[in-house]
Amino acid sequence: MTDRTAARTRSTAETDIEVTLEIDGDGESTIETGIGFFDHMLEAFAKHGLFDLTVRCDGDLEIDDHHTVEDVAITLGETFEEALGDKRGIVRYADRAVPLDEAVAETVVDVSGRPRFYFEGEFSQPTIGEFTSDMARHFAESLALNAGLTLHTSIKGENAHHETEALFKSLARALDDATRIDDRRSDTPSTKGTL
Repeated sequence: MTDRTAARTRSTAETDIEVTLEIDGDGESTIETGIGFFDHMLEAFAKHGLFDLTVRCDGDLEIDDHHTVEDVAITLGETFEEALGDKRGIVRYADRAVPLDEAVAETVVDVSGRPRFYFEGEFSQPTIGEFTSDMARHFAESLALNAGLTLHTSIKGENAHHETEALFKSLARALDDATRIDDRRSDTPSTKGTL
């Protein structure tokens, strides 16, 4: 198997970010964004997707969490796309529903090269610690648009912590499934011959 790793940086007036990713990892992570709950979600994303992931972000948290979460998602999306290369032999499609107590989140993904994003549901509370709940939706959107994914996600529940954690875990599990190498396939999984 080709080494499916990548590293990206992003520096703006709002954030300074470094991301490294190994798609075929063990779920190990080192995460430092300055937002405790976001760190926890990225650790869960790595653990449940079996991605080896390093994220370091110095962001303008004195303003709010928006730029940090969005720019990490942009950079992670670009890193995923680079690590996947020509996508030869991948499964391509996957869906995963993940429960967490009363909450459940579902992710359906196509590693298509055609970025689209759809979301259903509402978060039950507006914040989780210093993390704005709706930034979980925006994280998934920014990741999809920068990784070239068609991504459909949904949540339901009664607790925003549970809803968000289920969302990150379902996203991780679906991406793990969709990016796996199918031993029966040696070509790109598209009649077009490219993704």
